[in-house]
Amino acid sequence: MTQNLKYVIKYKLDGQRRWDFAVMSDDSPEQALDALRKIHGDDVAKISDIQVSKSL
Repeated sequence: MTQNLKYVIKYKLDGQRRWDFAVMSDDSPEQALDALRKIHGDDVAKISDIQVSKSL
C-alpha cells in the first residue's frame, strides 16, 4: 500500500518565486510537475527550479 504524504513544492513561475502544497506518494520531480499542472494548467510550461520537500 502506497502512503501519500503532504509535500511543499517550491518553484519559479515566469521568474517569480512561489510555493504550493500537494499530497503525493513520493517527492519525485514528475509527481511535483503533475501536481503543478493541476494547479496552473497551461502555465506549467513557464515553471522552473522545482524543489520538493516534506511538509511539517
